[in-house]
Amino acid sequence: MSRTTRIYCVSTLYGAATLAAAIDSDCFEDEDRSLLLVFNNSATPETTPPVDEMPGFEPLRAHFDEVLSWNEAISPFHPGAWVPRADDVPLFERYLRLLWGLGEDRVELVVESIQVAPALTVAQLFTDAPVHVYADGLMSYGPTRNKIDPLVGTRVRRLLHLDLVPGLTPRLLTEFDVPAEVVPTEAFLKVLGELTASVTDLPVLPDDSALLLGQYLSALGILSPEEEEDLHVRMMRGAVERGHRAIVFKPHPTAPARYSRALEAEAGKLGVDLTVLDVPVLAEVLFEKVPPALVVGCFSTALFTASAFYGLTVARVGTEMLLDRLTPFQNSNRVPVVLADALIADLEGRKSEAPVAADTLDGLLDALSYTMQSQIHPSLRPQAERYLSKQLTPRTKRYFRRRRLTSLGLPGGIPERLAFIPRNSTARRVVRRARALKKAVGR
Repeated sequence: MSRTTRIYCVSTLYGAATLAAAIDSDCFEDEDRSLLLVFNNSATPETTPPVDEMPGFEPLRAHFDEVLSWNEAISPFHPGAWVPRADDVPLFERYLRLLWGLGEDRVELVVESIQVAPALTVAQLFTDAPVHVYADGLMSYGPTRNKIDPLVGTRVRRLLHLDLVPGLTPRLLTEFDVPAEVVPTEAFLKVLGELTASVTDLPVLPDDSALLLGQYLSALGILSPEEEEDLHVRMMRGAVERGHRAIVFKPHPTAPARYSRALEAEAGKLGVDLTVLDVPVLAEVLFEKVPPALVVGCFSTALFTASAFYGLTVARVGTEMLLDRLTPFQNSNRVPVVLADALIADLEGRKSEAPVAADTLDGLLDALSYTMQSQIHPSLRPQAERYLSKQLTPRTKRYFRRRRLTSLGLPGGIPERLAFIPRNSTARRVVRRARALKKAVGR
């Protein structure tokens, strides 16, 4: 009988901690061999440390028999861009089995972000391997961002996720009836405690501080660098207005140094003490070692771990602007932004704006999932119609675009008495003639 080798794929320290907690909680059956396959997905992997070289990784290493590098296996290609040709798949599977000493092992895969490379690439190379998906953040609460090949999707056994929004069930991969399974919070906190204890080079941080979380949104094309700098400044001003005189800024590991300089200049104007944390550690390490009095961010997953797991006060900035900026409407960041906007207090005022009622969150996610991916989730249309006809208020309207609702024929789009216009042949003919006349005049 062949042995079973389980390959755990990871691209972030947060994801590695989630996997360690799942292993400690016996979420996986016994394997003969466990491999941790590290993806370095940064734009320039050559200048960015991979997960297994980041502060805090060492306690996690013991959960696996061996640590491997996907980047080394496919060098010189970039993990996020390389996809083998269909005819080359058997060749590359034999190559990886030889490289990693798999022989004739029965392989199982544990991956995140199954809908895109490199996780999708690995799943396509091991054509018969059962797949377990784990969630590294809030995106799992939204729909699958791309239509997945059934040859991959039907192999997914379950979705493991942290209970970041208690009571809410992820929509990821529900088109394949993949069940969701919670990784116990206690196990995750235990792993984070071990990880935190191994980090020794943190600077001394002030007590009772406000922690600002940078996300490097300009790298995703959501904001310009100048707008992101302004977002950080707004975070600082809001924290100072709440009475905090000690500010800690945790920039994204790949963010430019200019972001820190902009905040330093603003701190000088406001007369507050600013500490820029240039050690690439998880925000959760700070929650453990020096719990801040306030955590401020945009839609970072760390806002939810701070609130749900550590009981810290959190606030968000800039979510309304991002809801307008995210394109296309199907952008998978939309659900994390909506959750932050709906559940976390606004730092800059609007104290009368209460969080969205918890008993309406499922309906909101159903409506978002359908409007974002109606072809993947056609069965959610009745739920979307029900939610939009009853719960579309001034508070929730910003989560949907009127043009999108109109194109899908949903409540909240163009009023019903005008809905005939796009389908009226006479109206279309008049519009075409007007456009032709405009072009003629322009010549």
